[in-house]
Amino acid sequence: MRNLYFLAVGILFGITMFKSEAASWFRIYEMFQFDAFHMYGIIGSALVLGVVFTQILKRGKYASIFGSPLQFEDKNKSIARYLIGGSIFGLGWALAGACPGPLFTLLGAGFLPILVVIIAATFGTFVYGLIQDKLPH
Repeated sequence: MRNLYFLAVGILFGITMFKSEAASWFRIYEMFQFDAFHMYGIIGSALVLGVVFTQILKRGKYASIFGSPLQFEDKNKSIARYLIGGSIFGLGWALAGACPGPLFTLLGAGFLPILVVIIAATFGTFVYGLIQDKLPH
């Protein structure tokens, strides 16, 4: 039953990404060329909603839908790690033409070449798992 919940949320996320055109390579290209506000509006509204809901969850005594209490850890990390990680993420996004979020949305919409990106992302995640102990965290 728990997996069905995650599947339903994933399907809803995919439909939202596709209908909002956030999975569109042309919209992503427009964003990186600074030609349109569409993607910045989607990302900005998601950021604002994420901050608001995270603050609501932090201030209340809420539990997950499975009953476990929500816990947030305060982590003060260096800004360099975010700049380097964000730059790598952005470069991958620009090269692939897609953020990792809608990869499976694009596959479901019939864009089969995205399989190359999915395989590369899976391989990169596997390599990270192998070397994560050697990386500064």
